[in-house]
Amino acid sequence: MIIYKDIITGDEIISDSYDLKLIDDTVYEADCRKITVGGDNIDIGANPSAEEADEGIEDTSQQVLDVAHSFRLNETSFDKKSYLSHLKGYMKAVKEKLKANGADPETVSAFEKGAAAYAKKIIANFKDYEFLIGETMDPDGMVILLNYREDGVTPYVTVWKHGLQEMKV
Repeated sequence: MIIYKDIITGDEIISDSYDLKLIDDTVYEADCRKITVGGDNIDIGANPSAEEADEGIEDTSQQVLDVAHSFRLNETSFDKKSYLSHLKGYMKAVKEKLKANGADPETVSAFEKGAAAYAKKIIANFKDYEFLIGETMDPDGMVILLNYREDGVTPYVTVWKHGLQEMKV
């Protein structure tokens, strides 16, 4: 299995166990599923007494997205102006990391062009997105985009291809 980490923060973002689709050679998209976590009923073998029989057990289960739960992603929020500011700084940091890691000039150029074009798509549909950040909650790291497919039911995440590094497990 390959786990993809944010090259800025080192946070685990996603893995190849999700069906990653490369879009415009710039981002990966992966469909998510809602799962139920918590609310485990642990049977200790005791019988409830007559007085306790009426007491209900509080349901502590909750619905979460599998990707967010698996990689401990946290919700965050942006307005358009603050997201653009973050994105500009993030893209600059990724470009510097690519150069520092020995990426050839063609790769860096392809990243810049692809990221600029995809950023326009994001801004055009800004109201449709929700935002997630990695476990460390580092504000300089990758912001994972959450949206829903055309069916309005299927959630999916979008992550920046060039902002990831592979870690084989």
